[in-house]
Amino acid sequence: MGIVSTLLRAATWWNGQTLNTQLFTWRRGVKVGEDDAGNMFYETKDRVKRWVIFNGEAEASRVSPDWHGWLHHTWDEPPTQTPLAHKTWEKPHQANLTGTVMAHAPAGSLRNATPQSTSDYEAWVPE
Repeated sequence: MGIVSTLLRAATWWNGQTLNTQLFTWRRGVKVGEDDAGNMFYETKDRVKRWVIFNGEAEASRVSPDWHGWLHHTWDEPPTQTPLAHKTWEKPHQANLTGTVMAHAPAGSLRNATPQSTSDYEAWVPE
């Protein structure tokens, strides 16, 4: 690991875990599981505190609903021990893409090269 990445980790929280989080995890953390995105979930030995170490950018919408419920003490057992029953109509979890290149751009959006609404528009002309 280079000096720049070490400084970034020490000073910023959005590039993964900070140095303090890593030290706390080493001292008091017990790994509970990992999700499909590579995020790792921990809790203290007394099971009071729970946290996630993101694989990449720290974005809360990257945590699936299964793990979100465990993180917020909605249920006691993690999804690795007691998987949630999913309905057949449920879609797989997808992170919030707002503000990224992959965000949805509806017809007529300024992000589209040629707006589709130009063909039926007639400018008002005074009499």
